[in-house]
Amino acid sequence: FETRRAEITDALWEAATVHGFFQVINHGITTDEIDAAFSQAQHFFAMPMERKQALEKQPTSNAGWEYRAQVRPSTGTPDNKESYQIPLPEMNGRWPDISLRPGFQEILLKFEYDNWLVAMKILSCFADRLGFERDFFEQCCLRASSGYQCTLRLIHYMSMENAKAEDFKYWRAGAHSDFDCLTLLHLREGEGGLQVCPGHDVDSHSWTEVAPIAGAITCNIGDMLMRWSDDRLKSTLHRVRMPQPGEYLGPRLSIPFFCQANREAVIEGPQGKYPPITAEDYIY
Repeated sequence: FETRRAEITDALWEAATVHGFFQVINHGITTDEIDAAFSQAQHFFAMPMERKQALEKQPTSNAGWEYRAQVRPSTGTPDNKESYQIPLPEMNGRWPDISLRPGFQEILLKFEYDNWLVAMKILSCFADRLGFERDFFEQCCLRASSGYQCTLRLIHYMSMENAKAEDFKYWRAGAHSDFDCLTLLHLREGEGGLQVCPGHDVDSHSWTEVAPIAGAITCNIGDMLMRWSDDRLKSTLHRVRMPQPGEYLGPRLSIPFFCQANREAVIEGPQGKYPPITAEDYIY
């Protein structure tokens, strides 16, 4: 990375300012580590409903389990999924019993940290182009801070096997943009459905399929970083469609890492296009 920093920065900047979506490979997270995280997610969602309900996300917290809870303004219907969110400062009492899921906490904490490291490398390239100090975003996303807001999320889109025909008219996840700085998304080959509306196509509402590639991380810019860059980096609409005839109908898993600035960080672009605002006020 350090010997190719300029080349990588050019490629990331072009992708992020034109499309808002890109995929990275050779990022340092091994296939075994990714597979282990997906295995833990699969076991978690297979737990009985009452055990997951004991970890249910509360209105005052971003941590824990939720079921068909997100209703997108773009659809007016709940996304057909369940999820489990891991924001480090809020996880007290929100981990499953270790006897029920050995290794769960250890594996996912390591995976969260590995994703944070990749995100910091990518953001350091953007910092160079925006005229910030190279470690600017790292200082705004310190993991030791009580205001740390980065979140690892396990997502389970329910199986559509034996579903009724009318169920396929809904969305696994309706169209939306992310409100964070940068999203790193892990997908499994054969479990497609992600579509993006690239930044340069936003006015034409043209949607593009994103094929899962083993080991690759699919990344997108979020609203927070778009504002921080004075709108040069593009936050992009994306959605997850239902499977089509002839496609895999079983359950679909994904693991996004939402990288967002600590609550106390002040978001102010180098050109001053928008007034300064703390990350806490921006999100809440």
